[in-house]
Amino acid sequence: MDIFHQKESKVRSYSNHFPVVFTQAKGCWLETEDGHKYLDFLSGAGALNYGHNNDALKQALLDYIERDGLTHGLDLYSQAKADFLTALTQYILEPRSLDYKVQFTGPTGTNAVEAAMKLARKVTGRTNIIAFTNGFHGCSSGALAATGNQHHRGGAGMALSGITRIPYDDYADVDGLTLLETMLNDNSSGLDKPAAVLLEVVQGEGGLNAASNLWLQRLRRICTAHGVLMIVDDIQAGCGRTGTFFSFEPAGIVPDMVTLSKSIGGYGLPMAIVLLKPELDQWLPGEHNGTFRGNNHAFVTAAKALETYWADHTFERHIRQRSEQVNRSLNKALDLYPNLFSQVKGRGLMKGIACKNGEIAAAISEGCFHDGMIIETAGPDDEVVKFFCPLTITEAELAQGLDIFTGVVAEVSSKITKKAS
Repeated sequence: MDIFHQKESKVRSYSNHFPVVFTQAKGCWLETEDGHKYLDFLSGAGALNYGHNNDALKQALLDYIERDGLTHGLDLYSQAKADFLTALTQYILEPRSLDYKVQFTGPTGTNAVEAAMKLARKVTGRTNIIAFTNGFHGCSSGALAATGNQHHRGGAGMALSGITRIPYDDYADVDGLTLLETMLNDNSSGLDKPAAVLLEVVQGEGGLNAASNLWLQRLRRICTAHGVLMIVDDIQAGCGRTGTFFSFEPAGIVPDMVTLSKSIGGYGLPMAIVLLKPELDQWLPGEHNGTFRGNNHAFVTAAKALETYWADHTFERHIRQRSEQVNRSLNKALDLYPNLFSQVKGRGLMKGIACKNGEIAAAISEGCFHDGMIIETAGPDDEVVKFFCPLTITEAELAQGLDIFTGVVAEVSSKITKKAS
């Protein structure tokens, strides 16, 4: 461990909570150098929806590398890129009657968000963007301006501007959309007409707050009525995490732009894209640039993931069944331990349970790690225990993880009860 403490920056975070050295990973399992195994309920913060070293994706990548397929290609045409675009169209866009152009950005989610915000401003000629309380969109300056978390905002070292923040659905019993609509209709409200609204349908880092379908539909109507673009940040909630490929599908809305990263690369390989309506494709060549916007290895695994998991509804049914399994366990914990928990949150396999405070959540996460499971927390005070296992997890593996959680919760409750008495 010495080399990490001597040479790696203090900006690291996950390793502070899980201080072991990992050497292997497979499916929903991580293994340390001494052979100790941990169930992975973190999944690369949503970058590993298909698990570690997925056999189908790995073989496609190995075959591609073996035949010396293009690795780095800027934005040159390549067969790997063509195969990905074909798979995306065939398995995702056409079945959902979605007509989007695809922009390949730099390989991080925050870069995709930056691109979407820039394009919205370019197309509309307006600069203001509406973001929402508890939203998280990345740590580069534009995306960070739209992020609510004060810890991350504090690292900017500069003023963060160009954003008007509105209460999210069910935020402190405030009707944010009535506020937004009223201000848009009032020439003296002081609200500069926005280029776009930027939102997560389920707020990952913000605490697994899930917008209702009615709220999303109303927001879509407001945007349409006022000529404001709707950008859905599906970087963490997309690629099946909430039960459908896109998180917005159950609401029946069509965003003007969608940002995808994390699991769009399939194998955990860096990749990010912006989906945009064709009439919005007003970029000049190279206007949003990036040396690594052509990760062909990610194109290979991304295409294979779409072909393997999204050709029919089998995978969606699997996610729904595993989600119901998590729901049963979390709702039981909620009923049994009202001293620890306040509510179950999220959708699909983007679920969590809100604790009475961050100390309880931290104790549960630490206890799970001790018992062989990696699970993180989210929310304004890190008060939500966040269940983020790979979507490919089996019923038995998920049951094993839920049993670890249940056992730890009983121990934490017992300690708190003894301390109180």
